[in-house]
Amino acid sequence: MKNILVIAGTRPEAVKMAPVVYELRRRSGEFGVHLCAAGQHRQMLEQTFADFGLTPDSSLDVMTGGQSLASLSARLFGAVDALLERLAPHAVLVQGDTTTVQVSALSAFYRRIPVGHVEAGLRTWDCRVPFPEEANRRIVGLVARWHYAPTGLARDNLLAERVRPQDILVTGNTVVDALLMTREAVRRDPPPLPARVEEALARHPVILVTGHRRESFGPGFERICAALAAIAAAAPRARIVYPVHLNPRVRGPVTALLGAVPNIFLEEPLPYRAFVRLMEGCSLILTDSGGIQEEGPSLGKPVLIMRDVTERPEGVEAGVNVLVGTDAENICAQTLRLLDDPQAVARMAATRNPYGDGMAATRIADHLAAQNLPETA
Repeated sequence: MKNILVIAGTRPEAVKMAPVVYELRRRSGEFGVHLCAAGQHRQMLEQTFADFGLTPDSSLDVMTGGQSLASLSARLFGAVDALLERLAPHAVLVQGDTTTVQVSALSAFYRRIPVGHVEAGLRTWDCRVPFPEEANRRIVGLVARWHYAPTGLARDNLLAERVRPQDILVTGNTVVDALLMTREAVRRDPPPLPARVEEALARHPVILVTGHRRESFGPGFERICAALAAIAAAAPRARIVYPVHLNPRVRGPVTALLGAVPNIFLEEPLPYRAFVRLMEGCSLILTDSGGIQEEGPSLGKPVLIMRDVTERPEGVEAGVNVLVGTDAENICAQTLRLLDDPQAVARMAATRNPYGDGMAATRIADHLAAQNLPETA
């Protein structure tokens, strides 16, 4: 029996790790799985696990109001190390590039516990963008034992850093697994949405917006909000639906700048199943999120990326995503172009999704099953 500790701290980690946890637990004769919620995004994390029918086996509850990245890291190091000492797992799985991921990987490395990094190899080659995620994932790349790369490009990035080829497995991205699982459930039993969003989906073109990246705080968010206000004015029939992140540095400016615009709906963060329904029903997506760059193409939705660089260039190269930056005029022009050109939208929707086929979790579990895992120290 291989005892695997899976640690997730944020909503995207929970979404992308859920298929892996399901697959490992399905093989109960091979794996024992302990799911830990680090609680970096406590409320949204718990909500997302519940959407997937998962209950964490332990919670670290590290969040405090207004804490810095350094203080969060300090609290995580103590809590994760104590958990590792108590459980002594044969391996630790982490996903992505958050502070939880970086601290958990380092803590396991210090105890000589093998680390599997899901979604390994994403790079912008600039540690300032996205901040602090680019630095986090590079650090994890230094200490991980197995690198589960979502694409061939991610594998090439790892090879450029001299990671051994035998330690890299191209799996596809687990977010596609999660999305396909959830989409089927949503189609069978559609979850409710806020009443005005339900009405918008039935009667209007809907532009879905998500924005929360730390590097956009301040002027970046002001430009994004200016773009959304301009789109709303230029396309009065459209409805812009923006589930607003709980971070006060996002909610403050978004509410102040967009709260009075009648065809912009600022909503609370949605449960994942409801969010998938909204993605499937919308006309196009504006985002600075990483995961949505992968989810949109899986649903045939054009994605405009409100960032200057992306660590997921495969979608841009395939023509399913467009990098528009945070310039208000460009965001507005590109959005209105797609609203006015259904054929352009159809061409983007018809392109093959470069991010996976829904079998990533199976490949990861197969790989772990084949490993001769050492006893932990």
